[in-house]
Amino acid sequence: MATHGPVHVLDNYYLAITLLITVAYQLIGFVVAFSLKFDKLTDFMGGTNFVWLAIITLAMSGTARARQIVVSIFIMLWAARLSGFLFFRILKTGKDDRFDDKRDKFFPFLGFWVFQMLWVWIVSFPVTILNSPAVLQYPQPKFGTANDIIGVIIFALAFGLEAVSDVQKYLFKQSEAGKQPGAVCNVGFFRYSRHPNYFGEIMVQVSIFIIAITPASYHTIPRGSGAYAALYSSMLGWILLTILLMFVSGLTLQERPGAKKRYEKGTGWPAYEKWLNETSIMFPMPPGIWRNQPIAVKRTVGLEFPIYVFDPAKHADQSKVQEREAEEGRQESGAGNRASNEPLRD
Repeated sequence: MATHGPVHVLDNYYLAITLLITVAYQLIGFVVAFSLKFDKLTDFMGGTNFVWLAIITLAMSGTARARQIVVSIFIMLWAARLSGFLFFRILKTGKDDRFDDKRDKFFPFLGFWVFQMLWVWIVSFPVTILNSPAVLQYPQPKFGTANDIIGVIIFALAFGLEAVSDVQKYLFKQSEAGKQPGAVCNVGFFRYSRHPNYFGEIMVQVSIFIIAITPASYHTIPRGSGAYAALYSSMLGWILLTILLMFVSGLTLQERPGAKKRYEKGTGWPAYEKWLNETSIMFPMPPGIWRNQPIAVKRTVGLEFPIYVFDPAKHADQSKVQEREAEEGRQESGAGNRASNEPLRD
């Protein structure tokens, strides 16, 4: 039940006020980070921004309805966990390599923060709109619909997958095995997906969207109304996140470039190639199932698109490979000569 009517601020969907809050919050972060050349603030400011938007829109909604509370808590849990983990990791590593070419340049660095503003604002759409007066003016289905149950189950599984896989990868990199040249992180969930944390992150946002659209999908909000369209349009949140992870800042920066670097250096390439061939790029599944899938299936429904695939003949810098092979040959030859010149020993 509603405890009091929602507060109307600028527009009935809370889109303008959440945009202004996000711009102000991120600009504060940018000023501090650029002035002090401080890398440790960036991801923390992004994650905590989600928390503030959820708290503010829920408070302005004046509602105690379970669905609005659940989706607000879900996005706060996800964002707090993610920002906390990334903050802990950057404290350990000391700096963020993403900003090596931007840290001292005002507009390129600002561009990243502007992009982060849009990411936070748009991915928050399902929660922002569900908490808004435009939606709350209509009757709300009682919490516990099929949408709600499915969304809660997906959230629990996806949140666990993302959180555990982040920890597994971090612990692997800190272990003796992970510090070896060419080490392949094929532990835990990474045996079944090359990017289980990304898959979990996407599914967390899908689960929140599934719960948020319940008033529209159960038609307590009239079809054709602005609120109906707005709730369904909030799918832009998880779609944007998916595009970013798959085509901008995630897979495209790791898949082919990572394989290229390993191949040219020659460290651990056979093990890495085996892992690539046997491990799904996104959907977690047993290696035997992925390994036996036709190439056409992997390159389409399996999401291992050609832009991610490394072909040594096409993509490797052969001069680096030849230089490395020549160096290895010189080392082997030198080792052989030293052994042959040593005096015999009893």
